Amino acid sequence: MDDDSPVNRWERRVDAPLAVASLLYLAAYAVLVLGEGLPRTLVDGCWAVLAASWAVFAGDYGVRWRLSGQGVRFVRRHWLDTLVVLLPLLRPVRILRVYDAVQRRRGGPRWPLQARVMLYAGLSALLLGLAGSLTVYGLEHRAPHATIRTFGDSVWWTCSTLATVGYGDVTPVTPAGRLVAVVLMGCGLALLGAVTGSFSSWLMQRFAQPGEE
Repeated sequence: MDDDSPVNRWERRVDAPLAVASLLYLAAYAVLVLGEGLPRTLVDGCWAVLAASWAVFAGDYGVRWRLSGQGVRFVRRHWLDTLVVLLPLLRPVRILRVYDAVQRRRGGPRWPLQARVMLYAGLSALLLGLAGSLTVYGLEHRAPHATIRTFGDSVWWTCSTLATVGYGDVTPVTPAGRLVAVVLMGCGLALLGAVTGSFSSWLMQRFAQPGEE
């Protein structure tokens, strides 16, 4: 697909609005989860923001599906976008598309591939960690026999899960919480592999002798 394809033109237009929708989603969700005794109007407003952000992502997905002309193959080839629509946990990651959108508009030099991969992986881990901590805290802190009672417990558990350490001192007990754990484990493995591979590639390029590359 070239840069002038309908899909790419559409993506250039909506990258920034989708990033704003991601930030609004994360902020509204944080207010709902961490807020206690909120006014009913504020709660309703947060739910409206969550619904609107989902509508924005679903609308963008539908437009790109139609513009691609790929039919069902679009779902397979754009599986990450499909997961972003289906799993709210992953929506904040769309914020990372802003960097590419800004660089395309400015036409300036971009960072080396390895640096961009490590940057994206680090920011993805941060955003996923925050969204995962909020989600698990909301699901777990009032559950019977829960070990994740505070938001700090949730942050600690999320960090150890994304890092694939898994101390086991606090663990989710609800089915939904364990499903979130599976998603975070998979994301943690993928992000850790991306950073390790990119860093190794960067080291090899830096220390390679002339003629060895």
